[in-house]
Amino acid sequence: MQKQTEWIRPEEIERRSMEIIEKEMPEGKWTLGERLVVKRCIHASADFDYASHLYFSPGAVQRALEILKSGASLVTDTNMAAAGINKRALGRLGGTLHCFMADEDVAREAKERGITRAAVSMERAAKLTGPVIFAIGNAPTALMWLYDMIQAGQANPAFIIAVPVGFVNVVESKERIKQTDVPCIVAEGRKGGSNIAAAICNALMYQITEN
Repeated sequence: MQKQTEWIRPEEIERRSMEIIEKEMPEGKWTLGERLVVKRCIHASADFDYASHLYFSPGAVQRALEILKSGASLVTDTNMAAAGINKRALGRLGGTLHCFMADEDVAREAKERGITRAAVSMERAAKLTGPVIFAIGNAPTALMWLYDMIQAGQANPAFIIAVPVGFVNVVESKERIKQTDVPCIVAEGRKGGSNIAAAICNALMYQITEN
């Protein structure tokens, strides 16, 4: 007789998953806040490489929490990343979520200027008032453009989550962000993605809203 499927509630799945991750986590010199971010990335990807490939600038997590508590704007480079961010948690912190990539006027301007929508989106984001956290999980062009804007004094991000995935300009764009004075979390190497960008945002917010 075929074994009956065990139906598990979503919250129970997450609890069990986190228990498994905790058991299999390698040794690391993370702060508690950094460890929670690493675990959430592993949970989102089932990839333990994030235990060794996540870079945190000095005091990055604590700085991110301070920024989130102030009611920051959170900018993503894909609607997929935006969809994965916990809107309730962000709302409790007084934050707002933005993604300009699918805006028709962004596409039109990018075509007219011969640049990418990601570049135009970064320009739009730089005009937002108040502290802005950039969560980039897909477009290395967004990071490259943001880096150039920072160097030119045209952008002043409060925090950068740099985790685009892929092969072309991905590693280079992340390394440039690490060279700035902006506090950041970076997925070194080729790995990353919109789900990782969202996971890091959620991991940071949960450290405030779930305590």
